[in-house]
Amino acid sequence: MLSRISPYWLWGLLALFPASWLYQAVSSTDERILHVLVHPTGEWAARLLILTLMMTPLAMIFKGKAVSRWLKKSRRHFGVAAFVYAAMHTVFYLADKASLDRVMEELPRLYIWTGWLAFAIFIPLAATSMDWAVRKMGPGWKSLQRWTYLAAVLTLIHWASLHDWGNPTGAVVHFAPLIGLETWRVWQWWNRNRDRPAPA
Repeated sequence: MLSRISPYWLWGLLALFPASWLYQAVSSTDERILHVLVHPTGEWAARLLILTLMMTPLAMIFKGKAVSRWLKKSRRHFGVAAFVYAAMHTVFYLADKASLDRVMEELPRLYIWTGWLAFAIFIPLAATSMDWAVRKMGPGWKSLQRWTYLAAVLTLIHWASLHDWGNPTGAVVHFAPLIGLETWRVWQWWNRNRDRPAPA
């Protein structure tokens, strides 16, 4: 059933939030609307990134079932959507600051430079998300995509360190399922290699 769902429906669903944010940006009379939109765009970008990374261990758990095939088929869609949301987050942040001097002044702050670095990693990942890039790059494509995990760590720090670590609970709660699944995945990998007979 899941495999029959068109990706266009998925993209339509993923486009709802960006459409709402753009509408608010151009129609709101609130002078602080750009500042207000920085936060939901960033949080939803992080949520989609978390969901994207959770799909691989979840596909392992549901191996052989239709949901596993759907997860493998859809994770690149969610990954690209996470980049689009992150790009909107960046655009709203820059528009809110409205000054290169203000942007550069904030750059040394932990929650700022970690966000910029995570976004910089997202760019080549999104640019090589198409099938032709997978074919062209061969095994190198997977090596590049593993940088997503570094981007996730930076995103966690970026989110948790907002307001000088005043309230990191939200970030930790969001990332906890991913951390749990990845811990299980590493444990599975370690058990497989431990049980493998040593070469003669």
